[in-house]
Amino acid sequence: MLQNRLVRARWSGKPIVLVGLMGVGKSTVGRRLAQRLGLPFVDADTEIEAAAGMAIADIFDTFGEAYFRDGERRVIARLLDGSPKVIATGGGAFINDDTRALILDTALAIWLDAPIDVLAERVQRRDTRPLLRNRKPAEVLEELARVRNPIYAEAPIRVPSDHTPHEVTVKAILRALNA
Repeated sequence: MLQNRLVRARWSGKPIVLVGLMGVGKSTVGRRLAQRLGLPFVDADTEIEAAAGMAIADIFDTFGEAYFRDGERRVIARLLDGSPKVIATGGGAFINDDTRALILDTALAIWLDAPIDVLAERVQRRDTRPLLRNRKPAEVLEELARVRNPIYAEAPIRVPSDHTPHEVTVKAILRALNA
């Protein structure tokens, strides 16, 4: 179930950064993981909205995706201050070369991976995702997976997230961390 490319060793205390496609459970799993580890949890999207004073969808609409990605990069750089915490990123954060390099250099990246049908079912519950507007979620997610999954694969740990409860994913991460 778990594909762990790290030598099993105690987690070093670096920030833990969850990456993966939208709907994979980064925020939900991240909150639960942080609670289990006794660490602070930070949702990068929430921090971006606070810094911008507007919703992510509004940032996309007003300024475009490139502007959003630049702000996302700056916020994640600020969050990666070296202190132990769990950070949930937006689906596109790890795709930015600079952001990915910073995460891989200063944190432990964990790729949460799920089948497209699971992701499509999950993302249909909310209509706040700019990349899905006026499009079929499964088609968008297929396109994104084709481009992004090889990049997410650069994360040292990959954990499946499927139809099982999120607690199963949290336990798989804890096993990988040897915590």
